[in-house]
Amino acid sequence: MGIRGNDRQIDNIEFNVSDIARSKAFYASAFGWSFVDYGPTYTEFSDGRLTGGFTTGELVRPGGPLIILYADDLERTQLRLEAAGAIISREVFAFPGGRRFHFIDPDGYELAVWSAS
Repeated sequence: MGIRGNDRQIDNIEFNVSDIARSKAFYASAFGWSFVDYGPTYTEFSDGRLTGGFTTGELVRPGGPLIILYADDLERTQLRLEAAGAIISREVFAFPGGRRFHFIDPDGYELAVWSAS
């Protein structure tokens, strides 16, 4: 059997956004993400483990797959998101293995945050 490498693993997540600066400010404030700009219509984000991008090259299309982030402190993360301007779309709820909540970002994307505790 060969080395699997990156085959069949999530490699990138791209958000179509209406304002890159606003998206960068939101995710930097809420999660501490860092960014590398690649021209006026694309910036790469990194959360320290996964990278993706924000682009204004396409129309904003809220929806799609649910991106789920992890947080050691769910309540503190929710407070940071609310302070950054997120709308909580589903309050914290328990599920087998942990708890999570959902939020809406400035462009209308719904994401979730979960914690094992």
